[in-house]
Amino acid sequence: MEENEKNNIESNPEKDSISVKKDYDKFKVKYNLPEFLELDKIFDIGHLELKKTDLFLRKVRQLITDKIIAYLRFLEILVNPGNNPLFLFKLTKKLNNFDKEELLELYEKLGKMHLEVVLLDLNYNAEKEAKFIIKIFNVFNKEIKINLSKIIGKLIKEETSKKKDNSESYFG
Repeated sequence: MEENEKNNIESNPEKDSISVKKDYDKFKVKYNLPEFLELDKIFDIGHLELKKTDLFLRKVRQLITDKIIAYLRFLEILVNPGNNPLFLFKLTKKLNNFDKEELLELYEKLGKMHLEVVLLDLNYNAEKEAKFIIKIFNVFNKEIKINLSKIIGKLIKEETSKKKDNSESYFG
């Protein structure tokens, strides 16, 4: 196979990302969406499969939703640690009541957004998809990212300080 043919067949991630950005920018102008790069930093939308579709915003929202559902599952482990890994169970016992309340609020917020996603899946509307993308971007940046980072930072700090305390003990 000639080099030119090979280049035409193989996917070029840089070129694909530019194409996704071009498609996104059309909708960005129409619906006043967040900047592509900012959305991509958080939700990895640059990896959108390049299939020509009239449902481009749905595809973007689905990528965002995948990330949100992953956070929702993680929060569920922290909120309801019963059958979860011992490592996390031990860490969550160190959270104070305020931290637990924050986790529950984040969990409920993401859960409600998940319900909105189901509704969007059932009734496609480009304008509603765009509004949801804007909403999730704003809520994620102003609340979820900040609060979740703080709590996870606290969990990491607790684990790190505990390791230092046990550094002189002997298990043998």
